[in-house]
Amino acid sequence: MRRAITRKISSASATNAYQSKVTRKNFCSGAAANEAAASQKHEDKEHFVHTVQPYDIAIVGGGMVGMALACSLATTPLTKHLNVAIIDSNPALGSKLIIKKEDPPDPRVSTVTPATISIFKDIGAWQYVQQHRHAYFDKMQVWDYTGLGYTKYNARDVNRDVLGCVVENKVLHSSLFSRIKDTDFQKTIYPSRLSSMSLHPSSSSKVVDSTSSAEASYIKGRSAKLELSDGSSLYAKLVVGADGGKSHVRQLAGFKTTGWNYSQNAIICTVEHSVDNQCAWQRFLPSGPIALLPIGDKFSNIVWTMDPKESSDYKSMDEDDFVKAVNHALDYGYGPHPKSSLLDGMDMFSWLRGNSVISANESFEVPPRVLKLASARMAFPLSLMHANDYVSKRVVLIGDAAHTVHPLAGQGVNLGFGDAFSLSRIITEGIAVGTDIGEVSLLKKYEAERKPTNVTMMAILDGFQKAYSVDFGPLNILRAAAFHGAHHISPLKKSIISYASGEQRLPLFS
Repeated sequence: MRRAITRKISSASATNAYQSKVTRKNFCSGAAANEAAASQKHEDKEHFVHTVQPYDIAIVGGGMVGMALACSLATTPLTKHLNVAIIDSNPALGSKLIIKKEDPPDPRVSTVTPATISIFKDIGAWQYVQQHRHAYFDKMQVWDYTGLGYTKYNARDVNRDVLGCVVENKVLHSSLFSRIKDTDFQKTIYPSRLSSMSLHPSSSSKVVDSTSSAEASYIKGRSAKLELSDGSSLYAKLVVGADGGKSHVRQLAGFKTTGWNYSQNAIICTVEHSVDNQCAWQRFLPSGPIALLPIGDKFSNIVWTMDPKESSDYKSMDEDDFVKAVNHALDYGYGPHPKSSLLDGMDMFSWLRGNSVISANESFEVPPRVLKLASARMAFPLSLMHANDYVSKRVVLIGDAAHTVHPLAGQGVNLGFGDAFSLSRIITEGIAVGTDIGEVSLLKKYEAERKPTNVTMMAILDGFQKAYSVDFGPLNILRAAAFHGAHHISPLKKSIISYASGEQRLPLFS
């Protein structure tokens, strides 16, 4: 744990220099007055810069997940009165984002689940999403490059209208912030970085008459003290780390993590078709999965996982060659199209089929052909990371600060949103009974609720990644059997769809 560094401003040398000057016989009294005024102005400025502000909550990280927490707090009756600081070095945070519909989609998108959509509607943010480009999809096709198996999912299999919605990250972020601005929520945005954080005052600290109430609260252990890179300081009863996978809050608070790198990169970009794409597609290739996600207006988003050397080559290759490579990866490349299944003749799962789901009778389809690239290509490394603990006294982690996952199912941001909305509800429950919102006993309720959900999803995604990272004959047959089961076994298919849609349970047969 690091102690915050208290800045001390010494003006002794400046004062001595000033006194030396005013003792000179020929010193002009007007010049002395001017210098005294300048010195006073400087001291006032320093006092203003280093004034320590008190807050109920300091959210470090103003991205989508941090903003989701702020939005949920702002729209909940018991928390909308809280005084909240949002700390993020993005200078554009808080300014109005102009999103032109005629512009091609940004390559940074998220696939939000029905559960996430429902909560966005509850807090009044989804109406802003609907004002911009977004694409619902009710079908998904997943298949193996060997041609041995495929499966389809249909929203109607579980009596839903959609399986999800693909939205640009900037639209989600802007929608959350627009909703906050429509409230009277007390928020202060600090366009700065967190430099240091002190959770425990020094043993020599004493409360004196001149001590502010905020500092007295800190000295008594009732708040944390944050120092920012611009010289600002603030106190908060609760510090929320929403600052991503390389979280500075997590580091300063001393949280330990478990994880590993996948030795894979993901390339993301926007592509254009001649027709609208209304299905989410994912094909497992030898080096990793490639996903084609609808984004609306004949555009789709590509998320293509591969080894770092390949990603460097694909990112820098000629655009026409890249488009050919994408179509090759989504069509006949690497292997034939799947038939109904290699194992159909055995009919080994017929006793488990029960009432056949709609998608079990749908044949394999070829994704729409990509015509051209519509954005820059971006690449980023993939890893798994999980914080051993999510909370300590006065500190809590949400989103990527607590966990990062493989993007093959697009679940990362949904886990983060789940964290944000869960924490907001726990804070509300604490306020309702008069509990200190920074107490570990309260924050542990959030951890107990979210950790099992996050760990389960991480284990499933990591298992998929490892299962498809090996090209081995017997294993290929087992994967084909898994596809066959997921395609034809009605209870299993319904459970998979429900869990991927955001339900917090995974009953294999129900």
